[in-house]
Amino acid sequence: MRMSIATVSLSGSLVEKLHACAAAGFDGVEIFEPDLIASDHSPEEISHLARRLGLSLDLYQPLRDLEGVDEATFTDNLRRAAATFATAQRLGIDTVLVCSNVATATVDSDEVSADQLRRIGDVAAGYGIRIAFEALAWGRFVDDYRRAWRIVQLADHPNVGVCLDSFHVLSRGHDPSAIEDIDGRKIFYLQLADAPALTMDVLSWSRHHRLFPGEGAFDLSAFVRHTLAAGYTGPLSLEVFNDTFRQTDPGHTAVHALRSLLWLADHVAHARSTNGLAHARSTNGLAHARSTNRPAHGLTEAKPPTGFDFVEIKAEDTSEVEVMLGQLGFTPRGRHRSKPVSLWSAGQARVVLNEQQARDQVPHVAAVGLQVPDAGATTSRAAELMAPVAYRRTYATEQPLGAAVAPDGTAFFWTSSGTAEPAWAAEFDGGIDQVTTPIRAIDHINLSQPWQTAEDAVLFLKSVFGLSADAPAEVPGPSGLVRSQVMRNADSSVRLPLNVAPHILDGADLPQHVAFACTDVVALARAAAAGGLPFLRVPDNYYDYLSGRFGLDDAVVAELRELNLLYDRAATGSFVHFYTRTVGTVFFEFVQRIDGYDGYGTDNAPVRLAAQRGGVGTVLT
Repeated sequence: MRMSIATVSLSGSLVEKLHACAAAGFDGVEIFEPDLIASDHSPEEISHLARRLGLSLDLYQPLRDLEGVDEATFTDNLRRAAATFATAQRLGIDTVLVCSNVATATVDSDEVSADQLRRIGDVAAGYGIRIAFEALAWGRFVDDYRRAWRIVQLADHPNVGVCLDSFHVLSRGHDPSAIEDIDGRKIFYLQLADAPALTMDVLSWSRHHRLFPGEGAFDLSAFVRHTLAAGYTGPLSLEVFNDTFRQTDPGHTAVHALRSLLWLADHVAHARSTNGLAHARSTNGLAHARSTNRPAHGLTEAKPPTGFDFVEIKAEDTSEVEVMLGQLGFTPRGRHRSKPVSLWSAGQARVVLNEQQARDQVPHVAAVGLQVPDAGATTSRAAELMAPVAYRRTYATEQPLGAAVAPDGTAFFWTSSGTAEPAWAAEFDGGIDQVTTPIRAIDHINLSQPWQTAEDAVLFLKSVFGLSADAPAEVPGPSGLVRSQVMRNADSSVRLPLNVAPHILDGADLPQHVAFACTDVVALARAAAAGGLPFLRVPDNYYDYLSGRFGLDDAVVAELRELNLLYDRAATGSFVHFYTRTVGTVFFEFVQRIDGYDGYGTDNAPVRLAAQRGGVGTVLT
């Protein structure tokens, strides 16, 4: 099945968008009418450019507010439609999208709408054009794809069919299963968009908050399966209105977009259906996808990671981090035999400190290591999803690692799981034996995200590594709300919270942090304090609030206050944790989950954010 994208989904000029789509590996595009109108190239020139780039032009859109009107208005609408069909013909496009009437509809009648679509179909046929009628979620009278299909049936014209758009169906909560009742030959076009679960008017939701498949809350896999089961054989096409994507580099966004379609097609192909025939028809439709940049037979199956392997902190000088790790009970395991890199460990938690090619860089989270069931399969899948390869200088005697770069620039490495100590750890010499510590493993790694890559990061982690996304949450901070979304594997041994700062800050005040799971966080805090660790200071007001909120014993509150520990409790258990001060742009957190607690102490985040900003310990004047 071919893959297409609407030019409205990308930034730049029409020519720039076509080049970006071709470079990413799309088969075709939908031409958004305003993009053509604003272009200084003729329809013929655009058509020739598309052919030269290997792109088909699949749809011209949108033709608005035609049906459901009085006869005098409709006469003028026919003239307008004919002009649009002439333009589409010059582009070499044979399908035009006709939206259900929003602005000028005055006649709420299926028979009238059908008659007018039939007459529009007659005009379209004269230009060799088909019209795909789409029920807009905010259409004045026609806002349901099932009604649009009834009207198309009544029109009974070979050049009149329907366009199905996942946003218009799913945003209204309509059941997509009835798509299978539509004659697949009359589904002229399929448009796909995901979206977050929001409570707002559908027009604003549609115009500003659509996402690429895999980034939102819609079940697009089921939607596509129903459409393919009906017999649809046209392209899978993306139509995503989103303020972020219209401001970012079109080349990057096009790759991001195609990755989402590859993930969706793969998800559909592997989905199990209760109807064996419908499943066979749907997967057969997807099996014929072809592109020079895409795998011919679907993506390589790669199972999700089984745990963290390591976290890498990179800086020109990592000595300050070394001191902190020593105060926390980490063991220095040695220096790498060929690189200015050291390894520190505690329990199953491994921290790599990297000073290679780090001139003028302050300490920051540069890479995350994962353990996966089959490193080779994950490497193949990452390549098929066009994930950029992370550079790592490796010599013949050193362990090769799978490597990719996430949209925010963080490198991800992976090795096959199965051993307590990874093979690459043997490349470090001169260390000492690991000492006993309450630290057990890496609990989660919190990666701050620039606003323009947040959705891309969700898709990257979901598609390449098979992580699932929790529902987003918003945390109040000193500079505005911080949006957080956790990516995790099934048993939560890998947790990657993605935090997005308010746009105006561009992530500048959101340091990244690594959280370590402990068996006794109070004992660890006492030992670290005795070793001189400077904790992030928690204000006294927090402990007064804590005592009242949870009814804790005075002695418990006093101990928490003494050690700058924070506390949370939920129905599933309780949570005790503390933070170090920030070094460069990274800090550490140590957590103890008690009786199945599964959260992150979210209510404590504003306290932490304010303390990191410097609001604790200042002098009133």
